[in-house]
Amino acid sequence: MHPTHIRSFVNRRSHITQGQQEALDSYLTKWSLAYRPSLLNLTETFEREAPTILEIGFGMGETTEKIALARPDDNFLGVEVFNAGVGALLKRIEASTLNNIRIIQHDAVEVLRDMLAPQSLAGVHIYFPDPWPKTRHHKRRLIQPPLVELLASRMAPGAYIHCATDWEHYAEQMLAVLSAETSLQNTCEGFAPRPEFRPLTKFENRGLRLGHGVWDVIFKKR
Repeated sequence: MHPTHIRSFVNRRSHITQGQQEALDSYLTKWSLAYRPSLLNLTETFEREAPTILEIGFGMGETTEKIALARPDDNFLGVEVFNAGVGALLKRIEASTLNNIRIIQHDAVEVLRDMLAPQSLAGVHIYFPDPWPKTRHHKRRLIQPPLVELLASRMAPGAYIHCATDWEHYAEQMLAVLSAETSLQNTCEGFAPRPEFRPLTKFENRGLRLGHGVWDVIFKKR
């Protein structure tokens, strides 16, 4: 069966360390949920009632871990497709004894469509998604009108969506697409200052030292 949407990722054969593989073998069933086409009960999933933040594409989980540590009263549902990233975040969860993170290793569009109920999310984090810099690949970028419409439908009134990128052209696209979604409202005039809760990553710090820009966009559900 072919997907009904253009995927924003390619299943590349990526390097995985021994530690990441061991974390997958040891902790995947403890902290992850299998994709299934039925709605999650988030209270049961996290074993408590708390605001749930969805993160799409958490990479190696550095930012996810720091935010989850700083915000223990929030739940964080991370969606990532690559084994190395999932293994890395599983290691971080165990090392930091975090209990407010759960992982789904699957395509985010299908997770949103099939597993998350309307108005169930308090927030959405999308940090440094693949910029697909070549013009012919822009159609693969994650932030597109159909996805934003789907995301907005899963956000409760007052919930926020926070995107960040270090590609200016993609930042402009993010701003335009989010601005066009009538159920969302920009929290700033244009781009937003980086909020305190989003830590600077090592990669981002290096880029800033080299003079590279980073753009944050924060909208709220009306």
